[in-house]
Amino acid sequence: QAIQAINGYTSMSAEEFTNVIFQKIDVNNDGELTLEEFINGVEKDEDLMELITQSFDLSNVLKIIQNG
Repeated sequence: QAIQAINGYTSMSAEEFTNVIFQKIDVNNDGELTLEEFINGVEKDEDLMELITQSFDLSNVLKIIQNG
């Protein structure tokens, strides 16, 4: 949530974000994601890759730290 807020990307809550990821890539619907499921799912879904990239972009955090 903090990274999303710093980046100005707060169109969905952390819970909504998690639900989107699980809906898209929990292929066996067991409510858990293995590393393999996560990697395969993200590699196959451009929209999800963009969403994750935007949500976890730390460049703004680093700029704030560098500028004091």
